[in-house]
Amino acid sequence: MRIMVVGGGGREHAIVWALKKSEKVKEIFCAPGNAGIAQLAECVPISVMEFDELISFAKDAYIDLVIVGPDDPLAAGLVDAFEAAGIPAYGPSKAAAEIEGSKIFMKDLLKKYNIPTAAYETFTDYESALSYLREQTAPIVIKADGLAAGKGVTVALTMEEAEKALREAMVDKVFGDAGNQIVIEEFLQGQEMSILAFVDCETVRAMVPAQDHKPIFDGDKGPNTGGMGTYTPLPHIDPAIVQQSIDTIIIPTAKAMVSEGRPFRGVLFAGLMITKDGPKTIEFNARFGDPETQVVLPRLETDLVDIVLASLNGRLDQLDIQWSDEAAVCVIVASEGYPGSYPKGKVISGLEAAEAQGALIFHAGTAKQDDQIVTSGGRVLGIVGRGRDIAEARNRAYEAVAVIDFEGKQNRTDIAAKALV
Repeated sequence: MRIMVVGGGGREHAIVWALKKSEKVKEIFCAPGNAGIAQLAECVPISVMEFDELISFAKDAYIDLVIVGPDDPLAAGLVDAFEAAGIPAYGPSKAAAEIEGSKIFMKDLLKKYNIPTAAYETFTDYESALSYLREQTAPIVIKADGLAAGKGVTVALTMEEAEKALREAMVDKVFGDAGNQIVIEEFLQGQEMSILAFVDCETVRAMVPAQDHKPIFDGDKGPNTGGMGTYTPLPHIDPAIVQQSIDTIIIPTAKAMVSEGRPFRGVLFAGLMITKDGPKTIEFNARFGDPETQVVLPRLETDLVDIVLASLNGRLDQLDIQWSDEAAVCVIVASEGYPGSYPKGKVISGLEAAEAQGALIFHAGTAKQDDQIVTSGGRVLGIVGRGRDIAEARNRAYEAVAVIDFEGKQNRTDIAAKALV
């Protein structure tokens, strides 16, 4: 098969890496890709939102299958556009992708179908939101309704922080139109857990669970990012809790989407909090998570192409998906200043030495410049160590991080530490 992956981050590098292992794949293209993906696939300089150009290229290159990585093109209907052009595409329709594209849609769906989530109120008017907020107590969560590159959520520990977040979203428009409507939500305490699932309407095949680290600094301090590291498995979380999350949250949500006339086909990603009252939903994403994909796909033993084709052909329920028992830990190496503004074009050294140690290196924000690989994003690399258990995988990841360098490099030093307590 000739396959095109849409996107250019660490998630897409991991997807391309997994596809490359399949005997069913003849050639892989990636639009727009990055310097790491270019080592495995032919990168095509087309942006993820240039729908007409993507479809035109897919036709000219005789693409048999498209896999869409990022949230923005899914929410804007790229899968629908490919299908209308007669090109099979893996990912949810525009209507189904609204489960990520609108937090208010998601919260209202969960409420309607009695699926566990945090208590909340939604607002379109700043004064009303502020009035309600002042009746609450901290900690409290403020969420922009729309897509904001993983940065539209503030966990406010003080009321001053909460009011600032509300003002920034609704008045200052730091997230643009994504902040026209907001959700004010109760703060949930407990362990976070990410479960990605291959979904074909009401058929759900959960992947192995992972845990993300959103704040920029050690100890979960500082502003939220797109994710600073992940690991799998979760030895400190009871497998019964994982199964409860699948049974009470993910499967009912897939069925609810069918009932709403928005059947979901693709990867549904549940961000969960394990509270004293059981698992509750923090968020849903309508695609492979980033950086969860970078640790989950290395554990996948079944051919990813077989899973995608089974989903598209309505046969996912007939597929037995196998996972390895090994552990994987991903440490994100980021640019100085991220998640705020950051410089680009810093030369990266040590990549070959890290790979020689056995690490998997997934490029997130990199580019090629005069035969050198340079930084071009906030999150630059995902360094994945693998081993018999979390401790071994973690040591291997950090050994590789130590040999990679660029000016202003930053990373957390406590990824997966929770699993070792």
